[in-house]
Parts: sequence; structure tokens; C-alpha cells
Amino acid sequence: MKKVLFILSFSILFQSCFSYKSVDYNNIAIDKKQKIKVEMLDKTNFKGQLVSKDETKMILEKNRSTLTILKEEIYEVKVVKFSILKSSGIVAVVAVLIAILAPSIIAGANSGG
Repeated sequence: MKKVLFILSFSILFQSCFSYKSVDYNNIAIDKKQKIKVEMLDKTNFKGQLVSKDETKMILEKNRSTLTILKEEIYEVKVVKFSILKSSGIVAVVAVLIAILAPSIIAGANSGG
């Protein structure tokens, strides 16, 4: 049980540091090479780093391959934002969990079980 909590806390730690913010297609800055999540009209999703964008299409790169997405097929565009507040809060929760669980883990290891 303790190992499950430990693994769960770390998985939450690494997933929750980022969040997505919906943006208007025309307001996406191409000079920042942002990480983008695009939801299409058919509800498929694509994630990648923005390479270029114009009035009709955007080009994303993921795993060294490029994907061209037409503006008319896009339902929603989200930009990945790093959240310091979430990260620090989760680190604090993990630290508390470790402080609570560490003595019992060490005691269990010292007793030979």
C-alpha cells in the first residue's frame, strides 16, 4: 500500500506541472516555439511544438516528424503552460507524504520484514 501511494504521488507530481490554456488561433505567437495541443472538428487531438503558422494552416513537429493542420479543420487550440503554483503545491504534498511514510518504511526495513 505504501509503495502504491509513493508511486501515485510521483506520477501526479510529473503530470500536474503543466496545464493547457485555450487561445485564439490568431493570437498564437510563432516566435516562441510553443508546445501546442490541437483538437480537430472530428475530436481527434494532436500535440507538438509549433514550427510555423499562417492564415490557413499551422505546422507542428513531434518526434522529428511534421504535421500540417488546416485552420478550417481546427476546433480548439491550447497552449501548454508551466504552472509554478501547481508544481510547488504538489512538491509540498509529496514531501509531507514522504515524511509520514518514511519512518514506517525504515522501521519495516530494520525489523527484517
